Amino acid sequence: MYALHTPPLSASSSAASTPGNPSKRKPNILFILADQVSAPLLRIHNEASPIKTPHIDALAAKSAVFASAYCASPLCAPSRSSLVTGQLPTRISAWDNASPLGCDVPTYAHYLRREGYETVLAGKMHFIGEQLHGYEERLTSDIYPGDFGWAVNWDEPDRRLEWYHNASSILQAGPCIRSNQLDFDEEVMFKSTRYLYATARRPPSARPFCLTVSLTHPHDPYTIHNEYWDRYEGVDIPMPEVNIPTEEQDAHSRRLLKVCGLLDEDIPDEAIKRARRAYFGAMSYVDDNVGKLLQVLKDCGMDDNTIVIFSADHGDMLGERGLWYKMSFHEGSARVPLMIFDPRQIAPNVIHKNVSNIDILPTLVDLVNGSLDIRLPMDGNSLVPYLNGRAKGLPNYDTVYGEYCGEGTVAPLMMIRSGDWKLVVCPADPPQFFNVKCDPHELHNLATSSDSAVQETFQHFLIMAKHRWNFDAIHNEVLKSQRTRRLCWDALKEGRFESWDYQPREDAGNKYIRSTMPLDDLELQARYPPVDSMGREKPRGQAKGIAAAWGE
Repeated sequence: MYALHTPPLSASSSAASTPGNPSKRKPNILFILADQVSAPLLRIHNEASPIKTPHIDALAAKSAVFASAYCASPLCAPSRSSLVTGQLPTRISAWDNASPLGCDVPTYAHYLRREGYETVLAGKMHFIGEQLHGYEERLTSDIYPGDFGWAVNWDEPDRRLEWYHNASSILQAGPCIRSNQLDFDEEVMFKSTRYLYATARRPPSARPFCLTVSLTHPHDPYTIHNEYWDRYEGVDIPMPEVNIPTEEQDAHSRRLLKVCGLLDEDIPDEAIKRARRAYFGAMSYVDDNVGKLLQVLKDCGMDDNTIVIFSADHGDMLGERGLWYKMSFHEGSARVPLMIFDPRQIAPNVIHKNVSNIDILPTLVDLVNGSLDIRLPMDGNSLVPYLNGRAKGLPNYDTVYGEYCGEGTVAPLMMIRSGDWKLVVCPADPPQFFNVKCDPHELHNLATSSDSAVQETFQHFLIMAKHRWNFDAIHNEVLKSQRTRRLCWDALKEGRFESWDYQPREDAGNKYIRSTMPLDDLELQARYPPVDSMGREKPRGQAKGIAAAWGE
């Protein structure tokens, strides 16, 4: 039995009621974030996909699905820092997987907490340094380190750091009984479902929640439990559709191959198929967990008043173009799933305009009738107009930006995706320009096209990039940050090491059965659903039978 500890409502808890109707609670929010999900591989975007995701498919069927959503940066920590703040990496100095996020940068957790929400995180967010950033509580630690150990070094561009990706994830791909990833996600799911059950047993006057469940699957290494590996027994695992010889790769892709130890590695077809099969199995594992979370909402009568969002921090090339993992702006790496389910106001539909996962913060605030501080920087846009047909004329209509300054590049690598076109530009490399609609595999770089109309469009994109980014200034900022963090890290490793990794708190005095609460009251509050004196079940839901159980 799990006895509940419900803190007193804060002074701002009145914001938990809908304006104009104090008796109606604001909706709960369940934000499910997976790691390294390539949108083009999912069945919701590719009917021919062999990946089995029935729960995600069912959620998509009743949601607003964004078919052209991109990450702000194709690397874990920068992407997540941008996602939670609604700001692009250059604005918040989110350069690589060891870049700290300032504790004074507002996140969606700050904004929703201000609106009266209990903001809770379970799982990965890859914060460096400060570990809460507006979340009232973290239910688990992070799977990745919260220190400066993974800082990139552009001062030695030809040096391959020992913690970079390598070929082992591919060559060792296959089934397993246990892995770090499984250990982590099982804890995330246990803590998340326990939290949802606990909220169902709270009084109706309790604050609404925003629970973020951030799974580490299907991130490499490419291994998954036998149960999920076996789901693809006899399934034809397709090989990558595009193979590009090393000598024909673009400059950035060649560097990525070197960084990942793949430049001179001949990966056998069998290893490629095993890696892809394990990834497919890991996606089915994620899908099962999405189903479990949605079932808990349904069982507890919270499904009709909970907004559900599903997305990812970035994708995975998974062998396309000979590339693996992320770190590029090709579609497999940069395009992510994004769907929003709101039982109160969103009709199922598919939106094909370009959006970004930095749009999630302003969208959440908008969905709960909150407000942004317009005096503060914000790069994301609310997607609510897309949900109700008012998107025409939005300031950044159909245009999104990506920024990358991590491993594999030696200078700022930037993307503009607008309409059918995508520009990828870096001072160290020749530009790349694609018509993604006509050339979804990005096989034809139109930067040198002889077509005058294409050249005119290309030049327009170059002007946009020049006006948006001061590449020299950004490069200098990155170098300064890298050097500063390397010096600090070298010093912090000497003597007694003080970890910044989050240590979850559990108060044993408020769990299960304790003598500080009358036993009859404890039993009544901890059992769900509540029953009457004859053991007959009362109606479910926070606003129904629970009120009687709490004497309200």
